[in-house]
Amino acid sequence: MSEAGEFSIDGRPLRVLVATDAWHPQVNGVVRSLDAVAREAPALGAELRFLTPEGYRGFRMPTYPEIRLSVVSPGEIARRIEAEAPDHLHIATEGPIGLLARRHCLKRNLPFTTSYHTKFPEYVAARLPVPEKLSYAMLRHFHNAAAGIMVSTASLEADLAGRGFQRLLRWSRGVDTTLFRPDRPRVLDLPRPIALFVGRVAVEKNIEAFLALDLPGSKVVIGDGPARASLAARFPDVHFLGLREGEALADLYASADVFVFPSLTDTFGIVLLEALASGLPVAAFPVTGPLDVIGGKPVGALDTDLGAAVRQALACSRDVCREHALRYSWRESAREFLGNVRRCMAPPSVYRKARIRSSVESEA
Repeated sequence: MSEAGEFSIDGRPLRVLVATDAWHPQVNGVVRSLDAVAREAPALGAELRFLTPEGYRGFRMPTYPEIRLSVVSPGEIARRIEAEAPDHLHIATEGPIGLLARRHCLKRNLPFTTSYHTKFPEYVAARLPVPEKLSYAMLRHFHNAAAGIMVSTASLEADLAGRGFQRLLRWSRGVDTTLFRPDRPRVLDLPRPIALFVGRVAVEKNIEAFLALDLPGSKVVIGDGPARASLAARFPDVHFLGLREGEALADLYASADVFVFPSLTDTFGIVLLEALASGLPVAAFPVTGPLDVIGGKPVGALDTDLGAAVRQALACSRDVCREHALRYSWRESAREFLGNVRRCMAPPSVYRKARIRSSVESEA
């Protein structure tokens, strides 16, 4: 463990500006990861500020209305970046704000980092007739301009490297083990075993693979999304409880017997760690995320037959699941993130010169 303040510069916090199109009130892994790193950063001698859709006009993304795409000019983004005077810029998403932040850095010859949070080509292919190869080519162009691309797992790193992505850096995730724990109140009075899913109720999460299983006991879905109404109508025996957060969510985790993660497109799955911290074994497909968090460990089961994985996972020890989750912390996640920033950032003089130059030039 390094001492607090390890990332400070000349006695002041390292200033990192994060450009992201994903922001509150969205509830997803991108927002939660950024929030957690921002909370932990001050103890490590750093400060995260955010360039988000807040304050800009925008419109809802077709087929994904929870995401709001900003309508903003290159000049406005450039002015915001210059006003923040960061030591480094990190781009978290590939939307309008991310694209314009990237444009600014390339124009000013400033190094920046990106992070690859979502298997976007697979998400798009699940909704629209767009070839994955085309989407990957666009993402490769976007990310390969960065000094480093942060990815959450070894399997994702290997996959992206095979697709031509360069300068890949590891940035894992964490869990609040004080909030998510096995000894919380049991609030579900349903026939057991109780199989739980937590996440966005949308086609890309492959939830139907879970709902269609012939399992004893009860199935519970926590979350909201565009597919909720249609799935609730098709599977009337499933308990759809809607969005839950904080203490209420933690109580529901602790009340279940197994966590089912049917997604084939997530890059990590923070919910996996929340389930394990709550003493829940995980049943999932052997894909990116579950392979890295669960694979080869007695805290769940991975199988191409999801029903078989559920039956195997139910035999796992809740205590062992909890012990495994304790290995992941948001403090270490923040330390990885900031270590990647320090490895890729320019000397302070580079950003200072860019700010001086921008004061006498106009942004297109």
